[in-house]
Amino acid sequence: MKYALITGASGGIGQAIACNLAEKGYHLYLHYNKNKQSIRELLNKLKPFGGEYIPIQANLADPNGYQKVYSEVFSLDAIIHCGGQSQYGLLMDLQQKDAEALLNVHVLTPLMLTKELLPKLLGKGKGNIVMITSIWGQTGAACEVAYSTVKGAQIAFVKSLSKELAMNGVRVNAIAPGAIATPMMEGFTEEEKEQISGEIPMGRLGKPEEIASGVAFLLSDESSYMTGQVLAINGGWYT
Repeated sequence: MKYALITGASGGIGQAIACNLAEKGYHLYLHYNKNKQSIRELLNKLKPFGGEYIPIQANLADPNGYQKVYSEVFSLDAIIHCGGQSQYGLLMDLQQKDAEALLNVHVLTPLMLTKELLPKLLGKGKGNIVMITSIWGQTGAACEVAYSTVKGAQIAFVKSLSKELAMNGVRVNAIAPGAIATPMMEGFTEEEKEQISGEIPMGRLGKPEEIASGVAFLLSDESSYMTGQVLAINGGWYT
C-alpha cells in the first residue's frame, strides 16, 4: 500500500499525475488551493480505481501554508511537487509581492514541506521525491526572469538533496516540461500557441499525460539507479 502527496493536484499536470498513480494502485493526498471544482472532478475520475484520495486545501504562496499540508499527511512513500504559478513581464516591472509569492510557492514551500515530511520517508528506508520544474529553469526565458529563477532554484534543490539522501534509500529527481497543453497556456492566443509549436522540433505542445508517465517512471524500480537527475520532456525544444 503506497501513498503519494501531489501538490498542485488541481492543475492539468497534477490531475494527470493523480490519474496515472491511482491506476497503479497509489493512495493519494491531493493538494489544491482555490480550484475546489477541479478537485471534485478529479475525485470523481479517481473513484473507479478504489483507492483512498484525500484532498488538502492550502495556499502555498503563504509562507506558512505548507504547515497545513504536512499536518494532514500520515503514511508516505512519495512526494510530487507540482504546485506553482507563472509570472510574465519584464523584470523592471516586477512587484515585490509577486516575487515573494513565486519564491514561496516554488522554493520555500517545497524546501520546508520536504523537511517536515522527510522523517516519514526515512522511517521506511526508501521513497521518492519528484520536482516538476520547467524548461526555463534549465535555459531561462526573457520576460519570465523571476519564474526562470525559481525554477532554476528547484533544480539546484533536487541536485543537492539527492546527494544528501542517496545513502538513505530516498531518491530525488526532477522533470522539466516544455510547453504543455494545460490551462496555464490559456493566456496565449491560438496564433501564439501555433508559433510556439513551430519552434518545437516535434511540432506540437506536450500532453499532461506525457509528464505523468515520466513521474511514474521516476517512482518505479525501473529508475532505481537514478537520483539527482532532470528528465527533460520538451519535444526537443531544449537539449
